[in-house]
Amino acid sequence: MHSNLWIFIWRRKLSFLLVVSGLVLLGLWTWAILIDTTTASTQPAAASSSSERQQQQQSTGYQQVHIIQKLIAQANRLLKAERLKDNAVEKSPSPVQRLGNVRFLRPTQAKKAPLPMSESYLFEEERLKILEQQQRQKNAGMEELNANAEDERMLSSAERQTQYEHELQRMGVPVVAGIGPDGPKPPAERLVHLDLKGAPPKLSFLKQLLPVLRALGATGLLIEYEDMFPYTGVLQPLAARNAYKEDELRDFLECAALHGLSVMPLVQTFGHMEYVLKLSGFEQLRELALSPQSICPSKPQSMALLEQMLSQVIELHLQCLGQATPASAVPTAPIRFTHIHIGCDEVQRMGECNTCRQRLRSELFLSHVVSLGHFIRRQWPQLGVVIWDDQLRSMSLSELQHSQIGNYVEPMVWVYASDIYRFIQPQLWDTYAKVFPGAWTASAFKGAFGESLMVPPLQHHLENNIRWLAVIAKEGGRFSKGLRGLALTGWQRYDHFAVLCELLPVGMPSLMTSLSTVSKGYFSTNPKDNELLRVLQCVFQPDSRRSGRPWLELHPNAHHSQLFSVCNYPGHMVFKYALRLFDKLAEIELYLQQTRDQSAWLSDYNVRHNFSSPLRVRELTARSPMLIEELRMMAREAQQLLWEVYDEYTVTEFVEQTIYPTIEALQRQLVTAESLLQRRTWPQRPLPLVLKVQEDLGLVMNQQPK
Repeated sequence: MHSNLWIFIWRRKLSFLLVVSGLVLLGLWTWAILIDTTTASTQPAAASSSSERQQQQQSTGYQQVHIIQKLIAQANRLLKAERLKDNAVEKSPSPVQRLGNVRFLRPTQAKKAPLPMSESYLFEEERLKILEQQQRQKNAGMEELNANAEDERMLSSAERQTQYEHELQRMGVPVVAGIGPDGPKPPAERLVHLDLKGAPPKLSFLKQLLPVLRALGATGLLIEYEDMFPYTGVLQPLAARNAYKEDELRDFLECAALHGLSVMPLVQTFGHMEYVLKLSGFEQLRELALSPQSICPSKPQSMALLEQMLSQVIELHLQCLGQATPASAVPTAPIRFTHIHIGCDEVQRMGECNTCRQRLRSELFLSHVVSLGHFIRRQWPQLGVVIWDDQLRSMSLSELQHSQIGNYVEPMVWVYASDIYRFIQPQLWDTYAKVFPGAWTASAFKGAFGESLMVPPLQHHLENNIRWLAVIAKEGGRFSKGLRGLALTGWQRYDHFAVLCELLPVGMPSLMTSLSTVSKGYFSTNPKDNELLRVLQCVFQPDSRRSGRPWLELHPNAHHSQLFSVCNYPGHMVFKYALRLFDKLAEIELYLQQTRDQSAWLSDYNVRHNFSSPLRVRELTARSPMLIEELRMMAREAQQLLWEVYDEYTVTEFVEQTIYPTIEALQRQLVTAESLLQRRTWPQRPLPLVLKVQEDLGLVMNQQPK
């Protein structure tokens, strides 16, 4: 009987422990309540203040919480110990035990059922009370946090700007005060300049650029046609032999409209008229017979020619808009054509012919521009007229106001340097604002830091564009209609007779970086927020947190960032080729300089006297044949790569301009070396002075060595 009772107790030991623990907890809880009630009743109400009662209740609450936490922890330890013991018994290998000849059979361990719901949540009420108490403590300081929220937001904004500028410095991006995520808005219009007077790209390539430019924030195109426009009739000689066809150009303009880009054509009408005045039959319109740079504004034939040129260009664009003077079919995608640019910059030869000398230079310029503006506004009143501003900078306010030029044109203020106020002082901005209701601005993404550069300095152009953002924000309020927008110029030649500067595909990294910056109003250091990375097709996702390096690195003396060498975009193959060619030409130039100017055996002195060491000469010129072959291979590679962007004339011009001069220099070195190697005997020293050197230097030699 007793054994059965102990067996029953052993099987229900866990339940008995839980019941005993519950009774103990109930007794302790009752005891705590009785103590609290007794203390409250014995304490006089008049002798205690409200603060003392609050402290006592808080102390009592803490004691209760401490006791409950202790009891819960002890109960949990007991439950855990019992369960571990039961698991160990169940895992015992043999349930049978022997003692001599007597065999004892251990009671069968039945599978334990889960705890009843009432026992599982025995302490749930106490746990909830503890959590409520902790939550009240956490919420105690919320009022103070809300009171300081505004100060913290101001501090975080300053910290964010500091962190932003620090990241710009790491990336090599110029830091301009006031330009950042919390800075001014971007300009309303962002135009991309296409200079077609040198290396005109195929229209198929330009079509590939349109979605890229639009994705980066461009709103329109500033197209400078020069001799690539398909002039007809009496103006047909003005068009180059490889000028665009009219139907192809119309298709391109409609494609630009499909991508939401406006078009502002640019026709030079004063200076930079070389492409017209160089031709036979137009030379009589020059300001000076010796220079085709500028047209004479005093000759009636000059205005007739310019009116015909403007009419053909405007009418073609209006046909794409469906508003041409003659009846024409409405295009599928009308272009946005609101302004025409008539140039008028860098008029170098003005007021020098016999007729123009009778008038002031400022009067000549202003009357010519007003006449052109009046003609355009009379024929096409819906169009605005834009001119470059550089010829206006030296004129007084009274001259500008008296001419009423502000009623006909708007200036496009251009500066390509980092210090914009050095060229456009605040008083000049004030003068412009008093004359013109609105104005435009112009920066550069290539073609501004060297007449024959191969790769544009990206950082310099980016700084120019960022500083223009600050100037636009500061000076735009002066004008009644504000500063309308910013044109990013990309010059291909400095004038019609100049050689090529940076090709458009080579300038794409600079264009994309500057365009995405001016479209956003600042340079975004976050790769996930910068439109530049959305356009680039990269084989990897830049992540500065993993590599420890910024995703874009620009340096004062670097032409490019590693980012543009591993990502794909229109023209990326030409850009990568230009970098390799630039490095190869720099290597060969250093090699030629060392062999000619720094060595002691291939100098000009050695050549003039035909006096040198054959062994040294062979050693110095050993690399030349290999370098010539490398350049020939790069010339053939250029022909293949550039063919996708340019016609054969541009490809030939680029190769002849960049590669062939270096090949010629290496060939001249080999010819010179061969002449030095022909000699087998040499004269005694001192060597006689060459007669031509004596004559050129004016030296008189009284004695010659025998």
